[in-house]
Amino acid sequence: MISEIITAINEGQNFLITAHVRLDGDALGSELALYLMLRGLGKNVVVYNQDHTPERYRFMPAAQNIVHDINNIEQYDVCIVLDCSELARVGDEAENIGKIKKLINIDHHVSNNGFCSLKMLDAQASSTGELLFRLMREMHVNMSRDICTNLYAAIITDTGNFRYSNTRKETFWAAGDLVENGADPQWISEYIYENDSPARLKLLAKALETLSLDLKNKVGSLVVTQKALQETGASWELTEGFVDIPRTVRGIEVSVLYTQRGDNNYKLSLRSKADVNVEKVAKKFGGGGHIHASACWMKGDIESIKSQIIKAIREL
Repeated sequence: MISEIITAINEGQNFLITAHVRLDGDALGSELALYLMLRGLGKNVVVYNQDHTPERYRFMPAAQNIVHDINNIEQYDVCIVLDCSELARVGDEAENIGKIKKLINIDHHVSNNGFCSLKMLDAQASSTGELLFRLMREMHVNMSRDICTNLYAAIITDTGNFRYSNTRKETFWAAGDLVENGADPQWISEYIYENDSPARLKLLAKALETLSLDLKNKVGSLVVTQKALQETGASWELTEGFVDIPRTVRGIEVSVLYTQRGDNNYKLSLRSKADVNVEKVAKKFGGGGHIHASACWMKGDIESIKSQIIKAIREL
């Protein structure tokens, strides 16, 4: 399949690149690395995202070129959908994007439904960034410093700075190669992990007040309410990383972050350790993701939602 993707890239001229809503470092780093690669090959390229780029990722090379509106969808002969397990994940323009003649999907989610006939899928890969690294090496692309910076950022964010179980020897090999070709680990990490706004710290303080330990202290959770967001002047994107905090508690096997995104509407982020498969939990409620990192949406009051999630986790 990789050879067919390479052929499509070589033959195509007008490319649209997109990724899932509620952007993370892997989606953005992968998009921007691919954008720079295709531009280097002399292609016409547009990166479209429904959501705006979170502040902590705006340092990424070429981030300023991302657009948030699609015009003349018929002008594109190829669309590359990154880090998405289903086309609907790109947002409101999914139907229009689906009309593009040639769709390519590059993704590492175990819940991928195979919505593209032309795809590069590997649920064992640490990140979509790692998959793009493989693709670019196969194509003998000139790995510029900017491309390496974006791919390195993609890899470290989806591996939790090489802490998660999806970190394998291939991940370190890719990261090492990217560093050798110009990615600066300290500089990139400072922008992503040491660049918080006062509003984020205030929001975290309020979230920590909601810390709950369940199932004999094996499940830890935090809640971020609309009220907390309003009182701190923070946006929902500043909650990135909050889900990992309960995981630091000794004995915790599953961590859950409940983020209120409207009246009785919550986004749930789930993380786990050891052999606990939270993808099964997310899938039960219409979501998906990875074995140790998944998400879903639920409607109802927070206590009812918590009760359903705890019951699902207990059943594991």
